[in-house]
Amino acid sequence: MAGLQNGAPTPQDITVHSQSRVLEISFSDGAQFRIPFELMRVYSPSAEVAGHGPGQEVLQTGKREVTLTGLEPVGNYAVQPSFSDGHDTGIYSWDYLYFLGSQQDKLWADYNARLTAAGVDRDAPMPEKAGSSCASH
Repeated sequence: MAGLQNGAPTPQDITVHSQSRVLEISFSDGAQFRIPFELMRVYSPSAEVAGHGPGQEVLQTGKREVTLTGLEPVGNYAVQPSFSDGHDTGIYSWDYLYFLGSQQDKLWADYNARLTAAGVDRDAPMPEKAGSSCASH
């Protein structure tokens, strides 16, 4: 998880748009982003999704219709969303939300390339977990 860097832009306004499934966020530097819940979910900074190091990422599928069921503050540096598929372990720092918002086009392209390389469809259901080396919090 990226921490809050000194001098980094901070959120001025955060709005959850449930019907269009986007998080709208305005930052102190004037930047405004509309981040789709699906993008947030497939790029969750949690160990369950990001793994514990490079190459351990878990490709997420079937998240197009995911919604936010909750959004809790974490100190004064992050939020922790709860998603409709039960995922609620990612902590999204302001830096990470800024990254997701500002790099959306590249992140979508990378995600689509990973799907293609894996030979799976974006809407395919996630495979059942046989076991996990990570404890869930």
